[in-house]
Amino acid sequence: MNLSSRSKSKADPNKVAQVKNWVYNRLPISPDTAVSINQLICREPGCPPIETVIAVMSRPPQQFRIYKSIADLNYSDLYNIFRPPSPELD
Repeated sequence: MNLSSRSKSKADPNKVAQVKNWVYNRLPISPDTAVSINQLICREPGCPPIETVIAVMSRPPQQFRIYKSIADLNYSDLYNIFRPPSPELD
C-alpha cells in the first residue's frame, strides 16, 4: 500500500525554481549537480500531512525533508537544514 504520494496540487514552478536557487546558493555544489524538489502527501498515521523532499544528486547523494509545502518554504528553512553540524566537544 502506498502511504505517501506526490501532491495532487501542483507546486508553482516559479517557487520551485526559487527553492532550487536557494539550494545552489546554500550548498557547496556545482551548477551541474542535479537538484530535485518534490512535494509529497503522507497518509500514514503520525506522519506530517505534507512534506517537501529535496534531493541533491551529488556524490554521495543527499536528501533533505522539510515538513511544509513548497509554497510555504522560505530561505530560513533551507538555512536550518543545510547548517553544518556543531563541532563535538572533546
